[in-house]
Amino acid sequence: MNTEETTLGAWKMVIKNRDVDEGFIFHSDRGVQYASKKFVNVLDSYKKITRSMSRKGNCWDNAVAESFFKSLKTELIYGKKLISKEQ
Repeated sequence: MNTEETTLGAWKMVIKNRDVDEGFIFHSDRGVQYASKKFVNVLDSYKKITRSMSRKGNCWDNAVAESFFKSLKTELIYGKKLISKEQ
């Protein structure tokens, strides 16, 4: 998979489903998909967005969100057989 299929695809779903208002912060880890020039250029084209990345080697920068999504995945996704992308 490439940036177009992963991060840009997810970003297109974000802007389709919610308003990108002043003060919007996009926080990510330092993964190559979030640091790619193509993805950075797309985010930078939205003047209302502030990009934020965790510090190198510091997983605790976003610990609250990481913990929430781990719990969500554990409760709702793992152990279930999903048939389609929409599920």
